Amino acid sequence: MQTNIQNKLLSNQAQYKTQQKTLVAAVLVAFTLAGCATMTESQKTTAKGAGIGAAGGAVIGAVVGGTKGAVIGAAVGGVGGGIAGNVWSKRMEAQKKQMEEATAGTGVAVTQTPDNRLKLDIPSDISFDSGRSDIKSNFRSVLNTFANGLVKNPTSTITVIGHTDSSGTDAINNPLSFNRAVATRDYLAVRGVASNRFSVDGRGSREPIASNSTAADKAKNRRVEIFVAEPAPATQK
Repeated sequence: MQTNIQNKLLSNQAQYKTQQKTLVAAVLVAFTLAGCATMTESQKTTAKGAGIGAAGGAVIGAVVGGTKGAVIGAAVGGVGGGIAGNVWSKRMEAQKKQMEEATAGTGVAVTQTPDNRLKLDIPSDISFDSGRSDIKSNFRSVLNTFANGLVKNPTSTITVIGHTDSSGTDAINNPLSFNRAVATRDYLAVRGVASNRFSVDGRGSREPIASNSTAADKAKNRRVEIFVAEPAPATQK
């Protein structure tokens, strides 16, 4: 009888320790993900998908099961992260080529990001006048072509991010950058792209790609970034 009681107590203690370790792991993962929130958009692209999945899995595995658990956790987490990522389909490749042709000579950069998103980096000289959120005529022709490609790929999602240079205060730059993103979204929506596919954000002057020390550098920082993602299927066979 005494032996049975001791065994039960030991079992309860082991379960309690496991629960404590799991709680610690969850907190560590939460801090890891919170750190990602401070990244720039370009930095986030390299941390999504299998990378974050594997890292989170490794943290949980290491805390709960030691080194062996970390290996298993990373493998499981990597699979989960991969499933949650994006795919670079034939439609995405076709849209990239279409936009490269449509924007040739305009200064628009069309690229594939590390996490399989199509990115358009649109400079201010064709998109918006300084201090304004009205779309310029040169930008409209680019967006018209872009909208046609988006309509043909209805499963994709679109993120539009506005940026400014360092001139002015945050009280001016933050809403201005957001309004530029909204104007871009609204223009595409009028041309048949469903509005529920969009997310918009304004980063003000917080994410410069140049020094802001010259007029040319400031012009580079006044820009709109558009990201298109085609989510991977929820399950893999």
